[in-house]
This record gives sequence, C-alpha cells and structure tokens, in this order.
Amino acid sequence: MIEPSKLASLPFFQGISPEDMTKLLEELDAREVFYEKGSFLVHAGDKITAAGLILSGEVHILREDFWGSRALVAQIPSGAFFGETYALLDTAAEVSVLAAADTTVLYLSLNRILAPTGQTNPLFALLSRRLLQIFAGRNLTLTRKIAHVTCRSTREKLLSFLSSCAQDSGSAVFSIPFDRQQLADYLAVERSAMSAELSRMKKDGLLDYHKNHFRLFTK
Repeated sequence: MIEPSKLASLPFFQGISPEDMTKLLEELDAREVFYEKGSFLVHAGDKITAAGLILSGEVHILREDFWGSRALVAQIPSGAFFGETYALLDTAAEVSVLAAADTTVLYLSLNRILAPTGQTNPLFALLSRRLLQIFAGRNLTLTRKIAHVTCRSTREKLLSFLSSCAQDSGSAVFSIPFDRQQLADYLAVERSAMSAELSRMKKDGLLDYHKNHFRLFTK
C-alpha cells in the first residue's frame, strides 16, 4: 500500500497535498516494488513503460559491451528517478539497472504528464516543470562525467573527479559514493592501475585517503 504522506518529502512531489497525491498516484498508475540487493531491476533490451522513483536504497546503471565487460554509468540514490527517458520515448533500455542495496521503487507512467491533455491539469503542469529540471540535472551530470573520462591519463581522470567532488562538498575532505571497483568502472580505467596511481598521488603529497574518504592537499 502506497502511503501518500511519505511521498510529500520527495522533491518531485513536494507541496502536493495528501488528497491530491492519492488522486495523482491513481492517474499515473503508481505501483511500489521491492528489490533485494544484487538483483536486476532492468536488463538491457527490456522495454521500459514506466519511470522508477527510488523510495529507499540505491541502484547502479550499468552498460555491458559485446564481450560482457561492465561499466558503471551512474549511481542513482534514494529520491531520484531512473528509466524516465526510455519510458517517455517508449523504447527498449540500452543499459541495465542493478539494486546496489535493498531498494524500494515507485513506478510511474510519466508520459501522461507530458500528454497535451495533461497540461490543463495544474498538478501535471507542475510535475512537467520538475521533470525538465531533472533532465537538466542529468545533462549536467553527464557533462561532468565526460569531462572526467576524456582526460588522457588515469591521474588526470582521478584529479578531475576528486576535484569535482571537493567543489561539490565545499571542502577538501569528503567521501565519494564508490568503492574502488565502482570508481574504476566510472572512470573507465583498470582497477589495479588506478589503485597504483592513487598510491603514487598519496606519495606525491596530492591527497590522502582511507577507503572512500579523501582529503586533497594544495599543490
């Protein structure tokens, strides 16, 4: 049973009354699904008809090549959407979605929000603006990743990524949302080579770290 009052704290639904929320969930064919850690929500090639809003947990967006090599495309936290682009375009997924923790997802038929008739509905008009903000944010995230992975060397990729994390946190001391393998996948580098480069960077006085906690030093 979906409890509308619990959704009000999510940015996408902020400001919507419980009464309107109940009606809205019905109009969007909302359904709640639980996934255990390590299970796939979506496999590449699956047809996606509804966007997923993560109520709790976390998912990883993965891309696999012909030989089965896997790359981490994005990490999607609680409160964020996945699959909205494929759902709105009514097309098959080009990526897989993996539960990185026990995860609860609320599936919504967002195409109803953007239908011409939907714009006469004040709530749909509000949510369509919020969808636009989500797409703008995703574009910014993709632009940042491109900036990281197009750096020539592993050190340059690490410096670009860690610098961005420090700027986002407003501090030279911060945590990243990846373990070593996930970070290597995200930056499209080999894990052992990346770990060796981190050790050299530490020796060179550029940074210090413990697991996923980092401290950057001025050069």
